[in-house]
Amino acid sequence: MKGTVGELGEFGLIRELTSRLTTTPAVRVGPGDDAAVVAAPDRRVVASTDILLEGRHFRRDWSTAYDVGRKAAAQNLADIAAMGAVPTALLLGLVVPGELPVTWASELMDGLRDECQVAGASVVGGDVVRGDTIMVSITALGDLRNNEPVTRGGAQPGDLVAVTGWLGWSAAGYAVLSRGFRSPRAFVEAHRRPEPPYHAGPAAAGLGATAMCDVSDGLIADLGHIAEASKVRIDIRSGAIDIPSQMNDIGQAVGVDPMQWVLTGGEDHAIVATFPPDVKLPARWKVIGEVLNPSALPQVTVDGAPWTKKGGWDHFGDIES
Repeated sequence: MKGTVGELGEFGLIRELTSRLTTTPAVRVGPGDDAAVVAAPDRRVVASTDILLEGRHFRRDWSTAYDVGRKAAAQNLADIAAMGAVPTALLLGLVVPGELPVTWASELMDGLRDECQVAGASVVGGDVVRGDTIMVSITALGDLRNNEPVTRGGAQPGDLVAVTGWLGWSAAGYAVLSRGFRSPRAFVEAHRRPEPPYHAGPAAAGLGATAMCDVSDGLIADLGHIAEASKVRIDIRSGAIDIPSQMNDIGQAVGVDPMQWVLTGGEDHAIVATFPPDVKLPARWKVIGEVLNPSALPQVTVDGAPWTKKGGWDHFGDIES
């Protein structure tokens, strides 16, 4: 559709966006009413919310609207999966300038819809508001399917630390884009459009995971959340983490140790969890460390020593990739 969102108007924009959506059996009442109704067979609802702000979390010269939609959905649906739940629905709050092309908003919705389909969820409603810059606010919902949620607070000394998904790819892609390049494409795409292992979260819960979270702030930072909540220390074995040859090549080109990206990069939305030592993990999980008794050392160490380099995401600080 041609024109701007200002020319189309609020209700015209809502009609355009909702016309692009699909649904799932969990949705009893979808967009178009005062509120959506989503089935919750477990009688408990897992909920997560997040915000993407233009210039802070995405750039239109780096990412298409479709990319932004996929990323916005992925980072919220990954939170649901990391609780051991199955994603069911997503709500969108969208702030856009009046001069924004309608096609940008439509492609954003296409990205949200398609990422929801990957996770087995659907967009069920939201709101649009005029503002000076683009802001995408997402609320994701999920169902525990009669399982207990896997929180950050259950890790026990002796547990294994394992991860599934990519580590450091998004940060490497960010480094490439920051220097004006667009390849290696796989790493650039990992930054633009992460691919969380959604099904691994509920599967980990079934395997007896004691604690779990998605890697959004960086591996050390997110394991730090688990260590703090569980009152333990976690040691990462760097030698257990495979670094792709192309990531090494990028690191050499930009003068960065790729292990920095792996340990502190974030935004890959891999899932990291702790498991009892006698659990037999599927091949998709890679054991990268262990849970230890608390000590005077920092709550997360690497090869038994503190990690002294800065890194990880802080919304009120700076990111070092």
